[in-house]
Amino acid sequence: LKHDAALFIPFAPPRVGRASSEQTAMSPTDFSKFDLTYYTKSALAGGICCGFTHGAVCPVDVVKTRIQLEPQKYNQGMVGGFRQVISEEGAMALSTGLGATAVGYFIQGWFKFGGVEFFKIKAAAAMGEKKAWENRTAIYLGAAAGAEFIADIFLCPLEACRIRSVSDPGYAASLPGVAARLVKEEGVVRGFYSGFGPILFKQIPYTMAKFAVQGRAAEGMYNSLGKSPKDCGAV
Repeated sequence: LKHDAALFIPFAPPRVGRASSEQTAMSPTDFSKFDLTYYTKSALAGGICCGFTHGAVCPVDVVKTRIQLEPQKYNQGMVGGFRQVISEEGAMALSTGLGATAVGYFIQGWFKFGGVEFFKIKAAAAMGEKKAWENRTAIYLGAAAGAEFIADIFLCPLEACRIRSVSDPGYAASLPGVAARLVKEEGVVRGFYSGFGPILFKQIPYTMAKFAVQGRAAEGMYNSLGKSPKDCGAV
């Protein structure tokens, strides 16, 4: 993807050594370039990265969930938990819930990263560049919270299926089977969204901190180079 100022902030930060704002006006940002294609690329990149990284640590999630659900049985720590699962159920048991994890976090990443860009850029356009720059941390936090809330609406049903698959490997043979049985036995709200509150309390603060730190860290890196994201961009 083309690196643009909007990957961190929707307008270029002042450069090191640049004249003060009273002396030199920043060139206005052309917000029309942030179109559907831009947001789709942001969402796709987020979906691919989240789906891949969370899928890669699926074995850790399996053992962690077993420890949480059966602490009396899995009481030998993370390494011991791996050994127990493999010895009792085989190595493939560590991939339980992989489909739900990969799909769920692809969707979550899609809405999270695409949503952050959307809310961030729309806020900057509405506030004006100078005011937006002065309140950039608040924009990072608000955009992240809004995007994560929407993302979790789509993530929660997949997480419910993953947890049910890990806690009861014989519950159903596939992700669609787990979802169908959950809806049949418990209904949509209870089956898919009984854990919605805990997911929000876990994911929203984390995402807010992640994007706020990312934005400030990127700003510091570019200022130390004396460049803007646009100067370092590549197709």
